[in-house]
Amino acid sequence: MRLVAGIDEVGVGPLAGPVVAAAVILRRCARIDGLTDSKLMTPRRRDVVAEQVKEAAVAWALGRAEVEEIDALNVLRATWLAMQRAVMALAVKPQFAVVDGRFLPPLPCPGRALVRADVRVPAVSAASVLAKVARDAEMVSWDARYPEYGFAAHKGYGTAQHLAALSRFGACPLHRHSFAPVRAARRRCEEA
Repeated sequence: MRLVAGIDEVGVGPLAGPVVAAAVILRRCARIDGLTDSKLMTPRRRDVVAEQVKEAAVAWALGRAEVEEIDALNVLRATWLAMQRAVMALAVKPQFAVVDGRFLPPLPCPGRALVRADVRVPAVSAASVLAKVARDAEMVSWDARYPEYGFAAHKGYGTAQHLAALSRFGACPLHRHSFAPVRAARRRCEEA
């Protein structure tokens, strides 16, 4: 049996918070009803499927890149770092990896990048779900510390609500200062 890790990330586009990646090696016979790209599920369904994925996995792990790493490296390189960390954290080492996207990051095993793998490859769909559930939960917890930004609602994405909060309050330590809307908000606060 080839041990194939599915790898996906969440959090490339937001203005705040980490990039979180997951790596999942599913059992060959694993059947998880409704498993697909996490963006196509309701939050409640994602939570249920995440538990099923953990039970059906040979191994699973999360990796992350922090805001400071995103700002220092750029978001693509930070995403690759999160993916590498997820693979390195697996208790069982994969023989091959399938990554959702156009680019294959440097990994400790051979692999392939595949566009829309999150809907085409079950292990990648599983990774999509685990990464999304973990990052969303973290952003909800950050909302308690920084309630003025509404992280529980938008998870750090650049919604109208978030942009308005940035304009009003400036950036907090969770914001990615290398992203243009955050830089612009910082400049406005410095000029005021």
